Formats: sequence, structure tokens, C-alpha cells
Amino acid sequence: MWSTSGRPIPSDAVAFPDELLTDGERLLVHQRPHAKLLVLPAMLFVLVCGVGGYLAALLHRASWWGFGAAVLTVVGGGLVLWFSAAPLARWFTTHFVITDRRVLVREGVFSRVGFEIPISRIDSVHLRQGLLDRIFGCGTLSIESASEADGGAVHFGDIPNVEQVHHTLREAAGGWA
Repeated sequence: MWSTSGRPIPSDAVAFPDELLTDGERLLVHQRPHAKLLVLPAMLFVLVCGVGGYLAALLHRASWWGFGAAVLTVVGGGLVLWFSAAPLARWFTTHFVITDRRVLVREGVFSRVGFEIPISRIDSVHLRQGLLDRIFGCGTLSIESASEADGGAVHFGDIPNVEQVHHTLREAAGGWA
């Protein structure tokens, strides 16, 4: 997380499980993916509720109203859970973390997936921002490390303040010439 001045917030001000940090490890960045990922689920929520309300109004005078209302509730609830609540839960449980020793990614609702790259093993860091990413202030961070057997990079998309994160990661890794 970042303060309004663009400086990292001290690790004691960030809600991140302390048990994932080793003794003396300092938290430099803790972020969730950019909130732009929640725009489509929010729009789908409004659409499902609007269509459900319209259909309920059409069925109100039908003799089979009770059955129709039950079907609308089940279908609408399922759509809201699948297309709105699930993406919100995934967003809320995804963490991108940079410490003075490693880069961590943790994600998952029912099952957790984690990924770590030691700072000392990072060879290079690249950032990519398309036009919409620049407008929203986010981007993709690509990290190439010595631990990647095939020499490929690991890509982390929709990182808020990607330029500041890139700079912080370069500083943590000792900078590059």
C-alpha cells in the first residue's frame, strides 16, 4: 500500500499475515490487484438485479407467480454469486507483496496458491502499461529471475502504481546499472 505522498506505508500499518514474514523482514509493498477488475462484476450485478426485477414485475400477475419467483431467485442468485461475488472474493484474497528479501503473491478463496521470488535471484524487472492501464494508473510487472529454468519471466498483471512498485523493487534488489 502507498501513502498519498507515494512512499510505502510502514509494515505495521498494513494488514498482512505476520506469519508469512521471517524475523527481521521488512514489508515494502502490499497491494491487491487494481480495482478496475471489479468494474465488470459490479456492472453484471446491476444488470442481473435490473433484469430480475423487470421479469419479477412481468410475472407478478401470473397464476404461477410463486414458482416463477423461486426460479428467478435461484437463477439470479447463482448469476450474482458466480459473476459478481466470486470475482470480489478472488480480488479480496489476492495479495502482491514486496519485502526487503522477496516478492510474494498469495491468492485464492478456498484453496491458496502462493509464489515467491527471492530478491537476490531477480535479474531484471520490466513494466508494461497500455493506454487503459495508464489511465487507471496500473500495469503489468514482469520479473526475470535466475531461478526460472526456462529463462522466462513471471508476469503480475493489474498492479496499482506499477511505476512506483517497479522503482521500489529495483531499489530492494540493489538497483541495476
